[in-house]
Amino acid sequence: MKDHDIVALYWARDERAIAESQLQYGGYCHSISIQILRDPSDAEECVNDTWVAAWRSMPPKKPSVLRTYLGKLTRNISINRLKANRREKRNPELLVALEELSECIPVPEDTTDTQLCAYLNEFLELTPPLDRQLFMGRYWYGRTVREMALGYGLTPNAVSMRLKRTRQALRAYLEERGYTV
Repeated sequence: MKDHDIVALYWARDERAIAESQLQYGGYCHSISIQILRDPSDAEECVNDTWVAAWRSMPPKKPSVLRTYLGKLTRNISINRLKANRREKRNPELLVALEELSECIPVPEDTTDTQLCAYLNEFLELTPPLDRQLFMGRYWYGRTVREMALGYGLTPNAVSMRLKRTRQALRAYLEERGYTV
């Protein structure tokens, strides 16, 4: 089933939308959540919460790329769960990554700042492929520096340095466009 068909089911308030979403994107959403949380039961709960969030948000939202929309919902739900877990002293790895990123990306008053998103996309398009993959792996998928070093045949120090340089370049790119931390 195509994305627009699944979105149409949500808009029609047809419960098959959830089943189709789970069938098409359950594995994808679970991989996002498990990378962030590192706990299968928490990840499963977050993925289930994703379907509820999608049900509640459509309508009025009508995403054109359902995979991205569901991935974003899963990621946000998982990060919120991670923050709650951190209060309980459980796996703060992604929070460390988000703190790194906060050094170069301003926290917008409006969390749906579309201009900032556009600048991020432009920046990533201009970034060399390996640096873009490392950046997305760390800050979107929540992978550890060590995991990425093993996956790309680099040393952890090399990955850390590439990430640091990419963050510095992003900060400069955003400052040129009027965004400051």
